[in-house]
Amino acid sequence: MSDPEKVASEDGSQPLRDVPIEWEALEDAFENNAPEVHSYLHLMTGEVLRVVDGIADPEMHTRIASDTTYMRVEPVSSREQYRWMERFIPMVEEPGLRDQLTAAIDGKGAFRRFKDVLMGFSTERERWFTFRSERLRVFMEAWLAAHGLKAVPRVNWTPAEPSRPREPQSISQEQLTARRSRSADVLRKQLRELAETLGVRDLEKVTAFAEFVKARRAARVFSHRHEPGDEGASAHDSDAGGESGDEDGDGEADGDDASGADDELSPDSRKRAFALK
Repeated sequence: MSDPEKVASEDGSQPLRDVPIEWEALEDAFENNAPEVHSYLHLMTGEVLRVVDGIADPEMHTRIASDTTYMRVEPVSSREQYRWMERFIPMVEEPGLRDQLTAAIDGKGAFRRFKDVLMGFSTERERWFTFRSERLRVFMEAWLAAHGLKAVPRVNWTPAEPSRPREPQSISQEQLTARRSRSADVLRKQLRELAETLGVRDLEKVTAFAEFVKARRAARVFSHRHEPGDEGASAHDSDAGGESGDEDGDGEADGDDASGADDELSPDSRKRAFALK
């Protein structure tokens, strides 16, 4: 292939085609001139596909070569890359290193020996990489222009971060008690409003059920106080009077009084209470 400076670029006959070039992959394709490696540029995505003989399916290679959306990348010849080494050596300031590099590129295996010498000189090695990348870039841009292609920036897509679940706010015991108190007040208000809309028979049913719930709660308190092995707690409860019953808002709800609450119901009220249960 001719020198990139001499390659004809635009002739004005056809507009350039925008291609989002992946420069690093294209640079590797132009640098690798091994005969068994074949590189193709996708004209829509700008990605570079590399096919290696003996590894890739021959039929797949044939399909790619005949696909018009792919363009075969012509790598830089070994002769051209050898000229780059020749042009770089006079740029080295240290005379001893220049002599070593000059001797390294003489004969077969010049590329490997050239790199081996630069391994011990980090500064000059970095300067060589920069020089070679610049030469490759000039060569690639000339190749793109010769084929009517124009490199455009690639759009880098980044996935959106998943939304993090909101951490529940901690609630203090005081806040929890205040909420329960407000909730009880609201329920009592709703109960009073409902009672005003009910008739006498419905009110009897609601009253019977409320008395049943109250008696059942008192019975549970009574049974908990008189569980086996809890004699000390029973003695303490007998001295304390009806304090535990007051915690439920029942006023005089002691064990014996609560257990007798069900006896105060009329036969009809008791039947309605168990029917509602």
